Amino acid sequence: MDSGGWSRRRFVGALAGGAAAAALPACDNAPAPATTPAPEPEAGTSASREARRPSGPRPLYLGTYTSVEGGGKGIGLATYDAATGRITGSGTITGVGDPSYLALHPDRRTLYAVDERDDGAVTAVRLADRKVLGSRGTGGAAPCHLSVHPGGRWLLSANYGSGSVAVHPIDASGALGERTGLVRHTGPPPGPGQEGPHAHQFVTSPDGGHVLAVDLGTDTVYTYRLDGKAGTLTEVAQARTRPGAGPRHLTFHPGGRYAYLANEVDNTVAVCSYDPASGRVEVGEAQSTGTGSGTNYPAQILVTADGRHAFLANRGHNSLTRYAVEADGARLRLLGTVPVGGDFPRQIAFSPDGTLLFAANQKSSTVTVFHVDGADGALRRAGEAFPSPVAVCALPL
Repeated sequence: MDSGGWSRRRFVGALAGGAAAAALPACDNAPAPATTPAPEPEAGTSASREARRPSGPRPLYLGTYTSVEGGGKGIGLATYDAATGRITGSGTITGVGDPSYLALHPDRRTLYAVDERDDGAVTAVRLADRKVLGSRGTGGAAPCHLSVHPGGRWLLSANYGSGSVAVHPIDASGALGERTGLVRHTGPPPGPGQEGPHAHQFVTSPDGGHVLAVDLGTDTVYTYRLDGKAGTLTEVAQARTRPGAGPRHLTFHPGGRYAYLANEVDNTVAVCSYDPASGRVEVGEAQSTGTGSGTNYPAQILVTADGRHAFLANRGHNSLTRYAVEADGARLRLLGTVPVGGDFPRQIAFSPDGTLLFAANQKSSTVTVFHVDGADGALRRAGEAFPSPVAVCALPL
């Protein structure tokens, strides 16, 4: 769906956002939601997860596009009930343009957003008082994904429009410094139907030894070493998917030796092996998303903290695919699909304790929430959908 250029990312679903435009009042002076750490999930029974579930309202941040009709005014603010999944809107952080993807610093004090525009940037927001700490250019067009290196010193971002990945330093206050690293994907050549590289994700491996970039345009997962002092990147490996797969999003099994790749263009997923020593990734055979023969664009894949189940967001089929994870992460077994309750689920995320799954539905301008059964991975809708203008990201804390 995104293969025709970055501008298509922003305008898909823009007209559908009008009905939800008033969902989050622009009350920038509303009290900041609490950001105290949630209890860590326990790898065991559903009962243990229930016992450790946080009480009271929890913060939820919402990404959108601000430069399209019906879009938001900035980063949406909301809270959710950890027991029921009910969402309540509370305001907007203004001053951030097209914040289509969000990430949290490990110390939970600073929120980061991409500014998905021609002149791409990343922005830092201090959560205690919601002050925008400033923006830095990414050196490319239309950044669509960002993540914080586990050490908290580096911000990684992917420029979809120009097919490049960038690194920015993070200072003690959470603010961003000038870019220290930028690499454009010049090879291999673009895949079928692609006019150039399209970096779609930039993340750190579980062992912390490598950073990996997923590029839809070149059908490649790139592995880099990040210099922890200089913030520069050195490529160490490339892994090709089958031509025309259009890889979009990678998530690791908690064991660290396997990962799961969502392929947007050919509507498949693949199990990948990962070697921590070399950083090499090997992409396995393409597997079904369970969505049938209709048009569908997989968006994001997640795996539970206990490594037993995986979930895939399907745009077009408007569903969530459920997989059982077997053989210590080496195998996915298709269990079926569940209607997402919205249109065009762009992004999905777990609550910190793993008992809730949030889906940001771009075309219907809604966020839907599901209870996750820890035993069998079953999904159960948690009430009515929450209206949020051109919802493209939901980040529950």
